[in-house]
Amino acid sequence: MKKLINAVDTVLSESLDGFAAAHADIVTLGTDRLFVRRKTLKPGKVALLSGGGSGHEPLHAGFVGHGMLDGACPGQVFTSPTPDQMVAAVTAIDQGKGTLFIVKNYEGDVMNFEMAADMAETPVQTIVVDDDVAVEKSTYSIGRRGVAGTMIVERIVGAAAEQGASLDEAQALGKDVNARTRSMGVALTSCTVPAAGKPTFQLGEDEMEMGVGIHGEPGRRRVKLESADAIADEMMKAILDDLAPKSGAEAILLVNGFGGTPAMELYLMCNAANRILARRGVKPVRTLVGSYVTSLEMAGCSLTVSLGDDRMTKLWDSPIHTAALRWGM
Repeated sequence: MKKLINAVDTVLSESLDGFAAAHADIVTLGTDRLFVRRKTLKPGKVALLSGGGSGHEPLHAGFVGHGMLDGACPGQVFTSPTPDQMVAAVTAIDQGKGTLFIVKNYEGDVMNFEMAADMAETPVQTIVVDDDVAVEKSTYSIGRRGVAGTMIVERIVGAAAEQGASLDEAQALGKDVNARTRSMGVALTSCTVPAAGKPTFQLGEDEMEMGVGIHGEPGRRRVKLESADAIADEMMKAILDDLAPKSGAEAILLVNGFGGTPAMELYLMCNAANRILARRGVKPVRTLVGSYVTSLEMAGCSLTVSLGDDRMTKLWDSPIHTAALRWGM
């Protein structure tokens, strides 16, 4: 295992310290590094909290800031944060209007956020994101997994909360965005969890895992490596068949790298996805390309389509200032 680390036990704490130092104008660390929170909280605003296992950076801490999340709870690599972390974060970020949990649909995350909601002393509501069309159930999830579409939900709802949406309104919007959003991924290599010290799975030089999860969980099947166009065709067919968009529909397209894929290849996949959307009569009014929901150093990518309307586009375009996303400020 070759990684830039000092010790397996201190990977997360040292990374969080570096993150907080690099973005001290945007975020601050909670006591004992239980959470990352927005440095300047907005009084009277609904608070948004997300979190999950580390190793998916910049998700979630990289999306804490103006126009997105107010707090994020980092668990150990690929391991859910604890309810105590979430309760501490709620106490730190709640501004009197309640807190909305945005949770990826993995069993540990859902269970721990549910426990935290019961323990919290202020109003809490929850959105569970389940955008992955690859499989209906996997080792970690209860139903479809929550993957890269999570950041689209966080962004749209974060923008609405910044503009004064109530807790009920923010939750309803998040559920609507989740229902409009589908993703699918492909892995060309495995990743290596520091504590394990070896790859999570093995792929031959001419193999890929179609429909992989963001923890390296198996997808639909292991197949021979194909061209980028063929890979995009399969992923987009699964996404669009599930969404069943009408001709003329508008969408946000996210081409997301898993941590080990060059930008050149991601833009190539974006080009392929755009051609497929055009054939289906779907117009990508906004496109984001980059590594935003990663799986350590895994090579591969995911495609996400989120069907939108004028309101969603305006919310997407509204000012945002986080470590990983910034525009309009």
